[in-house]
Amino acid sequence: MLTVYSAHDSHFINAQADQFANLKVVPSGGDLQEAALAGRLFTACNSTKVATTAGVTTTWTGLCISNVSTNKNAIVHEFGWGLMIAADVAGNIGLQTCSIAAPAAAVTAYNCLDGEATSSAVYADDGATLVSPRQVRTFGEYGTEDTATSFFNHGPHIVNLRGSLILPPGRTVATFTTLATTACFQFYFLWEEVDA
Repeated sequence: MLTVYSAHDSHFINAQADQFANLKVVPSGGDLQEAALAGRLFTACNSTKVATTAGVTTTWTGLCISNVSTNKNAIVHEFGWGLMIAADVAGNIGLQTCSIAAPAAAVTAYNCLDGEATSSAVYADDGATLVSPRQVRTFGEYGTEDTATSFFNHGPHIVNLRGSLILPPGRTVATFTTLATTACFQFYFLWEEVDA
């Protein structure tokens, strides 16, 4: 008989096979369910529309998360955006990484285990001075809705990073747009905090 370890119950249970000797596997939740239940999953979102600065720049606005801990890594699982109103220009949107001399928690970061403690390891901010920023991802376009520059880029705009971007202590990930916009965007990040 085949047994498997149950992390939920902390003991071994019997596994079952179908008539073709294939192991029966029943999904019991999303990929991030265990991280959320353990209180390791966090999210931050602009509470209202925000203007963006042009390109990879040190004087910046948008949304960023900064790992201010000394002993945690922040695994970025998702990034997303929406337009509250039409953008006044067209361009590309993506992410840049950097450090920040004085990280601030201007945007609230919430625990995905609703009602639990907020993060003390990662700060979220909507405007800062970035140190040595570098572009690391480009995801899509944005544009005006009523001109030839529109890309008809309808949401939802959710990028699953699959843990491919990890912020060690002292590092930041921030949004970027190729051209500066008036206040029109809302951004969000979803990340998991694990021991470094």
